[in-house]
Amino acid sequence: MSRHAPHADPGSPDLRSPGRYLWWLVLMQRRRVLAGAWWGSLWMCGLVVPPYLISKAIEDGVRGGDRAALVWWCASLVVVVGLLALIGVARHRTMTLVRTDAALRTAQVVVEHVTRLGGVVRRRLSAGELTYLQNGDTQRIAHALTSTGPGVGAVVAYAVTAVLLVRISPLVAVVVLLGVPVMAVVTAPVLRRLHVVEAGYRQSQGELSSRAGDVVAGLKVLSGIGGKPAFEERFRVKSREVLRDGYRVSVWLSWMQVLWGLPTLFLGVVTWIVARMAVSGAITVEEMVAVYLYVGTLIVPVSFFVEGADTIPRALVSAGRVVDLLRLRPEEKDGGAEAFDVKTGVLTVVVSSNATAAREAVERLPGRVVVADNDDYLFPGPVREAVSVGEHDDAELERAFWAAAAADVVEALPDGLDSHLESRGRNVSGGQRQRLRLVRALLSDPEVLVLVEPTSALDAVTEAAVARRVKEARCGRTTVVVSSSPLWAGQADQTVCLGEDR
Repeated sequence: MSRHAPHADPGSPDLRSPGRYLWWLVLMQRRRVLAGAWWGSLWMCGLVVPPYLISKAIEDGVRGGDRAALVWWCASLVVVVGLLALIGVARHRTMTLVRTDAALRTAQVVVEHVTRLGGVVRRRLSAGELTYLQNGDTQRIAHALTSTGPGVGAVVAYAVTAVLLVRISPLVAVVVLLGVPVMAVVTAPVLRRLHVVEAGYRQSQGELSSRAGDVVAGLKVLSGIGGKPAFEERFRVKSREVLRDGYRVSVWLSWMQVLWGLPTLFLGVVTWIVARMAVSGAITVEEMVAVYLYVGTLIVPVSFFVEGADTIPRALVSAGRVVDLLRLRPEEKDGGAEAFDVKTGVLTVVVSSNATAAREAVERLPGRVVVADNDDYLFPGPVREAVSVGEHDDAELERAFWAAAAADVVEALPDGLDSHLESRGRNVSGGQRQRLRLVRALLSDPEVLVLVEPTSALDAVTEAAVARRVKEARCGRTTVVVSSSPLWAGQADQTVCLGEDR
C-alpha cells in the first residue's frame, strides 16, 4: 500500500446490502459521526433561542417599557448568534470530514478490489460505468452521510420546537407536526420517478462513453476499412438517446425545484393560522411573534428532511452498484476456457489459437495478479509519471526500461523521462507504446504478472531481447505470457497449450 493512500487499511466493507454498506461507512468513523450529530443537534436546537430572545425583548422591553431589559435581551441575542456561528463552523467542518472520509474510503476499497479482479471487471463492467461509479456514485454515497449530523440535529430540533409550540397553542403544534409527513407524501412520488429516470440516464451515459472509447481506440482500423461513417451515425443515434434521457431528468428536477418551495408554503399556512388566532385573542402578539419565528427556524430542519428524502435513496442505489462490484471475485467463471495451474516463480508461456480464451484462463489465476495487454491506457504527462505506478528511483526505472528494451524510446524523446507523453501515447509509435506499457507492468512488481502479446508490434531482434530480459528481471517471480511467438516459447520454463476445449 502506498504511503499516500487515504487509509493504511480501509477495512472490510459489509456487502450484505447497500444499507449495511452505508452503515459500515458510519461505523468506520463513529466518533466523528457522533461529533457531527452533537454539533448538528446543538446548532439546530440553538436556532430556536433567538426567537425566544426576540419575543422576550418585545414583551419586556418594547411593550413593558423597560429599556434595561431591552438592552439585556438584545445583548444576549448578539452573544447567542455569535455562538451559533461558531457551532455552525464546527458542524460544517466535522461533516465535511465525514463526507471526505466516506468518499476516499469507498474509492480506496473499489480501486484495490478492481486491481485484484483484473480482467473480470472488463468483462462485466464498461469503462463508462466504472468512471461514473468512481465519480457520481462515490459522491452520492458521501453526501448521504450528511444525514448522520444535521439530519439527527433536524429531528431533535423539530421535537424541541414542537414542545415549545404546545406551550403556546396545541393547535399550532399539531399543524406543525403534521406538516412534515404531508410534505413527505407529496414529494415521494416525484422523487421515485426522478430516481428512475436518473438511473436510465446514467446507464445511457456509460454506454455512450464506452462507445466513444471504442471508436477512438479503433479509429485507424475504421478509417482503413471505411467504417467511420457507420460508427459515426451509431454514435449520433446514441447521443440523441442520451440527450432525450437528459431532458427527462431535467423535467423531474424542475418539479423537485418546485417542491423545494413547500417549506415556505408551510410557513405561510402556519403564519395565517397564528395571525387569525392573534386577532381573535386566542394568543397574544408576543406569542404570535414567537410562533412565527419558531416556525421560521423550522425551515432549516424541514429542508434537511426534504434533502435527506432525496439523497438517501440515491445513495442506496449508488451503494448497490458499489456492493455489486465488490462482490465480484477473480475466480468467478463467466464463460470461456477453464483456469489452469502454473508453476510458482517461473516463466510460463501460454500458446493458444484463441487469444480471448487464453486471456480468460490466465485472468483466473489466484493471488495478486496484474494483467497487462495492448489495450491498457497510457495516461498523459511526463513519461516518468506515465510508467511509474508508485515511487521508484532512477535505478528501478533504468532496470525496467532495460528489461523492456525501451531505453531507446527515452533517448529518442527530447527531454528523456521528463518528456510529455500525450493521452494514449499518441506521440510515440505503436512499438514504443507497447514497450512503455511493459515498463509500467514490470514496475508494478506483482505477485503474478500476466502479459498478453507484449511484443506483437516489435521486430524479431527486439522481441528476443525483451523475452530474455523479462525472464531475467522477473527471476523468482511468477510470470505468465500469452504469445504464439517461438521466441517467448524458447525462454519458457513451462509451456501451456490451450485447445478449443481445454
